[in-house]
Amino acid sequence: MGNNKVVITGIGVIAPNGIGKDEFWKALKNGISGIRPITIFDSTLFKTHQAGEVINFDPVTYLGEKGLRNLDRSTKLLCSGAKLALDDARLDTTGDNADHIGIITSTTLSVIWNIAEFNKEAEDSGPQLVNPAMFPGTTINAPSSQVSIRFNIKGFNTTISTGYTASLDGLKYAVDFLRAGRAKAILLAGVEALFFQTFVGFNKLEFLAGIKGEELSCPFDLRRNGIIVGEASAVLVLENEAYAHQRKARIYAEVKAVENFFDPFRSGRYNPKSEGLKRSMTKTLKDSRLKESEISYICAAANSVPLQDALETAAIKEVFGATAAKVPVSSIKSMVGETVSAAGALQIAASIGAMEQDFIPPTINYQKPDPACDLDYVPNKCRFQKINNVLINNFGPGGNNASCIIGKYECLQ
Repeated sequence: MGNNKVVITGIGVIAPNGIGKDEFWKALKNGISGIRPITIFDSTLFKTHQAGEVINFDPVTYLGEKGLRNLDRSTKLLCSGAKLALDDARLDTTGDNADHIGIITSTTLSVIWNIAEFNKEAEDSGPQLVNPAMFPGTTINAPSSQVSIRFNIKGFNTTISTGYTASLDGLKYAVDFLRAGRAKAILLAGVEALFFQTFVGFNKLEFLAGIKGEELSCPFDLRRNGIIVGEASAVLVLENEAYAHQRKARIYAEVKAVENFFDPFRSGRYNPKSEGLKRSMTKTLKDSRLKESEISYICAAANSVPLQDALETAAIKEVFGATAAKVPVSSIKSMVGETVSAAGALQIAASIGAMEQDFIPPTINYQKPDPACDLDYVPNKCRFQKINNVLINNFGPGGNNASCIIGKYECLQ
């Protein structure tokens, strides 16, 4: 089993409340929110005006000036996060190992801006005058491909666009590849950027906080009324244990189990019984060979949508039974917003920080308890305690559900 372990050796984070893992962890520890008034576009047309926007981000700092002109914001965020992760892992992609390194990028909404801009230019200038350099960026795999080109990653290149669960779906894909010996190291990336077009979409669906209540992200709180959209890039370097030891890499954590389950109900609607989430959690616990009492912390999918937070609470209570009341549960989305495809990778990065520094990130903005949400949500201030194993949940409307468990690495060699 030793060489079958999958470990995490590098972390690159660009989040609304911190760039780089250390700043991100510090912000989580101190309950610092990255949700703020939108500056990327004019929000005066909307009733809502806040987002988890990354500020003070200059891609030149991480990537240099060359080759940035035709890259959209998502791709710049992703490539910069990849640079941070590779540097953190001290992983050089060379001619000797490039064929054994792959990338899995989790993103769903990232190319909407490119498509809209390409269409706009084609309509305004005419099809003969449209800039041909804009077209490659309209494909969903464009951001991932740019990472491969820039960092000489030749093993494989995959994009997963399953929405809210995309990062954990990508994690399962990566774990399967590593255990099958089809790669030695994999970059698992999650990215979404803040665009006018996606904001319009969430607004028209009335999915945003502030349309029907107070504009804030307050998971599990009685006042919750919708999401605050967030943007982020989170990139993790995954390796099989043997390769990590061969490189003498620092190992942050071990992926103990990851499972996903598609539970179709209705398009854009939650299954009121949350069967998919319960099954993904149950299977993950079984595969990890851990007892419910051995889970130190649950990093929740809760995003301040009334039904989602209540369903996750009910699912945890059913799966964990009497142990549910004893396991701390919190949502970092109270501080970064709903980052959709990037959420799972961002949660993994946060959970590694929790294990490294022995703290549980708080659920901030928690003021009014909801009878339907009655677990320990670590309200408003972080809690210092030893963290060994973290269960991470992702799910949303539409049927996708995923869970994983990461734990402190134990070398048995």
